Amino acid sequence: TIGAVMFMQGYYSGDLILELGFILTLGGMAFWFRDVGNEATLGGYHTKQVKKGLEIGFLLFVVSEVFAFLSIFWAFFHSSLTPAIEIGGVWPPQGITPLNPFAIPLLNTILLVSSGAFVTYGHHALINGNRKDTLRGLELTVLFAVLFTFLQYLEYANSTFSISDSVFGSAFFCSTGLHGIHVIVGTIFIIV
Repeated sequence: TIGAVMFMQGYYSGDLILELGFILTLGGMAFWFRDVGNEATLGGYHTKQVKKGLEIGFLLFVVSEVFAFLSIFWAFFHSSLTPAIEIGGVWPPQGITPLNPFAIPLLNTILLVSSGAFVTYGHHALINGNRKDTLRGLELTVLFAVLFTFLQYLEYANSTFSISDSVFGSAFFCSTGLHGIHVIVGTIFIIV
């Protein structure tokens, strides 16, 4: 995060710190994925202490995710329900043309809901010991997630505003960007 901020602000060696952060993150992911593979193929048994640690870690992860999204939604609702005088007291701010919610955003919503249905289908197939349907459900989930990511890219590329265009742009790109990153990471986890 520090490297990204330094890079965006044009600080000396911000790009190096950003690259180092990416390398360390990718390295950590590679080692973690290796451990996941080893646990899946070598029995995957854990001690009670490790299981308890995993439960607490997962709980803390979920709580941190809730607060991350809560803070972004709070910023959006605070800015939209009580628009500041600096942006003309209107929402969206003057000069901003918001995206049509019945175009790409609606299609992306349909893709995500369908993707959720397919991963649930795959999960139930896994519980019932049906490997073929499990793989089919996961393949469709990944396909829909990749389509979602591509459509979000198109949405960003064709947007008439940017992240620096008032609080509207910041709220839009931070919320949809954080969500998009979660979809990408989830897709990678399913593939692994």
